[in-house]
Amino acid sequence: MAVPKSKKSKSRTRMRRSHDRLAMNTYIEDATSGELRRPHHIDLKTGMYRGKQILEPSDDI
Repeated sequence: MAVPKSKKSKSRTRMRRSHDRLAMNTYIEDATSGELRRPHHIDLKTGMYRGKQILEPSDDI
């Protein structure tokens, strides 16, 4: 079994783990309604996706 020759410092360990964090969600402003929505998702307020009506608009959201 492989055994490290010397101890890895806290700095090296934390630098390696710095890329393991979760990314924040991306939101874009919808061109028609101006509401924030996720990219490649249906706008739930208007029911539009890529300029086409997919769902009926809902008033409760």
